[in-house]
Order: sequence, then C-alpha cells, then structure tokens
Amino acid sequence: MPKKKSHARAKKAAKASAAAKTAKTRSARKARAAKPAARKAAAVMPSPKQQFLDAFGREHSTTLKVIRAFPSDQGAFQPHPRSQSAKTLIWTFTVEQGLTVDALKGTLKMPPTFPPVPETLGEAIAAFERAAAETIATVKRTPDSRFHASSPFFTGPGKIADVPNLDLLWLMLSDQIHHRGQLSVYVRMAGGRVPSIYGPSADEPWM
Repeated sequence: MPKKKSHARAKKAAKASAAAKTAKTRSARKARAAKPAARKAAAVMPSPKQQFLDAFGREHSTTLKVIRAFPSDQGAFQPHPRSQSAKTLIWTFTVEQGLTVDALKGTLKMPPTFPPVPETLGEAIAAFERAAAETIATVKRTPDSRFHASSPFFTGPGKIADVPNLDLLWLMLSDQIHHRGQLSVYVRMAGGRVPSIYGPSADEPWM
C-alpha cells in the first residue's frame, strides 16, 4: 500500500508540474504577442501636431457649414445692440486664425492690431476659408520646436503672459467653436436653417 500511495503522489506531482509549465509557456506566448501589438499601437499614435490638424479639419468643416447656413443678405444682423453683427462675428474666426499663424511664426505681438472688417459678408466668408487654408499649411510646415515655444497672449483682464504655442492653437480653435455656437443662434433668429453640429438639429434631423 505505501508504494501505491507514493506512486500516486509522484504521478499527481508530475501532472501539476506539467500543468504549471504549460501555463507558463502560454503566458510567455501571450506576453510575446502583446509586445508587437503595444509597439504598433504606440507607432500609430498621432503626434500633438497631427491631433490638432485632425481636430481643426473637422471643426473647420462644421463651422463653415454653420456660416453657409446664415442668410447671405443678413450680414448686418444683430440680436442685440451690444452684440456683434453676423459679419463681424464671422470675421472673428479669421482674426483668430491669423493670431495662430503669427504665434507659430514667432511674430505675435500684444496687444494685437486687428485688420478692418470686410465690406460684405461674402468677403468675410472668403477670408475665413483662406485663413483656414493658411493655418493648415503653416501648422504642417512648422517644426515641432515652435509648438513647444511660447508667445505673448492675454491671460486675464489687463494681463499678458507667455503661453505655449500648442495651448494657444487649441485656445483659438476652442474659441471658434464657442463663437460658432453663438452664430448658430444668429442663424435661427435671422430666418436660416440651423444645420447639425455635434448632433441633429430641428432643421437637420438624423431620424
């Protein structure tokens, strides 16, 4: 009997050892398979510059859609005497992209001097499209070192400080999105049809 028990224990131990080796082998295989996948994921992660370009392209297209929805004969429309006219509001998008380009070129000065508002709504829209194209081209050809450099900009009432250029780019894009929402209200009040922005609108339902 003792021999049989000893043999059984040895056999059981051998099985446990084999199972442990099999599990260890499988774990090693999974680890080896995971490493190339991790390297691949890291390789396809877009750079900060590319992330901005991707977002800028999406948001510019949406902003342009809202601008084109505004009635072309209502450029002087103001919802309130203290509000900007629609034409001036659209011109703001162009001015901000000019600030972006100046920051990347290292020529941004504070306080900035703003160009005059165009005579017509059509001219303001055309200028916005040109400014967007210039922004994209400038971002693409600007070396990464300029994105990590800083430019002077407003940081509060009466305050100016150095701001990282990459932060400044995102700030200008975020402000465009902010004023785009303002313009979408103008569109409705001026009798236009509000397009979908991040989701359906009453004039552009998805269902």
